[in-house]
Amino acid sequence: MMTGITFDPALVALPNAHFVGGKLLKGEGAIPVHAPSNGRLLCHLPEAGADMVDYAVCLARDVQMRSGWATCAPRERGRVLRRWADLVEDNAVELARLETVCSTRPIAETTGWDVPFTAEGIRFFAEYADKLGGEVAATQSDMLGLVLAEPYGVIGAIAPWNFPLVMGSWKVIPALAAGNGVVLKPSEMTPFSIVRLAELAVEAGVPAGLFNVVQGTGPVTGDALARHPVCGKLTFTGSTRTGIEIMKAAAESGPKPVTLELGGKSPQIVFDDIRNVDGVADRILRAFTGNAGQVCVSGSRLIVQRAVHDVLVEKIVERAQGLVAGALEKAETRYSPIISERQATSIELAVQDSVQAGASALLPLSRLSGSEGAFLSPCILTNVTPQTRAVKDELFGPVLTVQTFDDEAEALSLASHATYGLAAGVHTSDLGRAMRAVRNLKAGTVWVNRYGRSSDFVIPTGGYGGSGIGKDLGRQAVEANLRYKSVLMAFEG
Repeated sequence: MMTGITFDPALVALPNAHFVGGKLLKGEGAIPVHAPSNGRLLCHLPEAGADMVDYAVCLARDVQMRSGWATCAPRERGRVLRRWADLVEDNAVELARLETVCSTRPIAETTGWDVPFTAEGIRFFAEYADKLGGEVAATQSDMLGLVLAEPYGVIGAIAPWNFPLVMGSWKVIPALAAGNGVVLKPSEMTPFSIVRLAELAVEAGVPAGLFNVVQGTGPVTGDALARHPVCGKLTFTGSTRTGIEIMKAAAESGPKPVTLELGGKSPQIVFDDIRNVDGVADRILRAFTGNAGQVCVSGSRLIVQRAVHDVLVEKIVERAQGLVAGALEKAETRYSPIISERQATSIELAVQDSVQAGASALLPLSRLSGSEGAFLSPCILTNVTPQTRAVKDELFGPVLTVQTFDDEAEALSLASHATYGLAAGVHTSDLGRAMRAVRNLKAGTVWVNRYGRSSDFVIPTGGYGGSGIGKDLGRQAVEANLRYKSVLMAFEG
């Protein structure tokens, strides 16, 4: 694993273009791209309108049909994907810099986790290329029943800004492994690293035009992509509100299936039988301050048993006060800025509303000095209720709410959320208690005595309720990019 290295952002060549047909396509720069850690303007990004989206989607369909990508021996697709993973590792420093320059990800994180995680994810899905071919169905002895797995053709993908390379690859790689073409719209705030990833795909042997990247905003480019009739399926990660609009577009232009990983307001239940209070405090801190809380599965609701509340919260406060702002291109920086001034203001207003409604700021929200960007200090709110805005709403910032409970039933009741069910954490030394919580929590992912994703790509991720439909990662992610044809064949004509 690489370690972070300081670099000069001014020396990074920015691919501020679409990538279609294996080529960078420049256009009129309409969308400003800023560096979150200092607010400086990096460049202007072209926006793909309906015509550019149509070109990219139709080209992906044509290449998918005539290149043999879908009909070749599946292991050949796997070999190409593995070469791609090798190229990602060979170009890791460049990819990490492109990721850091416009995102909230420090160079220590992009070199140490984001890029290696992306490469390993490509290898994982490459192994699935020849593993999901359908099945023989049980039927009467003079007939043959088959269920054949086939790619959709072209997958329309829309990726978020918080982990641009990782989340973009989650959309693209399983779709390609299943034999599809892909047209991806990255966030207009973090557009660069995925373009370089697409260039490396062509270098590895993915047919030019099979994987295209179109730049632009959600209302223009994203909507055109979601509504394109040639896209056989859509996959999106982002807010619940936008996910609903994606579903509407899919229904009105298809209908077509969707995979949606949406918002979350994830609880972390801590029982008083924990044996390592310091370890749990470290875990809780990482869960709500990692990427400055700009994580879909951020563990932003601490629900702690009364007997351990004081000592645990005190340790979390001590640790949170040690986080400092810094330029993301410096190797020593570990704490992230908020993606934009607009988002930072939104978080501040939500905390103000919560305090005005009766919450107490045990650790107040404030701007961190030492950098020009929108760095917010970790905030811890107590005296909250299920109706407090910071408990109800996904703030997407470093804000932790704290609630106490006396017994297991009360803990599970507090953990329940009217809208979200993306993830949850349980911290206990009692296996039976842990398993009861796992069974009763309404969440797509439950972590026990840990919190956050690992390199276990075989474990899918996705939510319940307003947190989404379908799964990224795991076998399920590849299956979601396949449709199934039923065949019943009589032996005599």
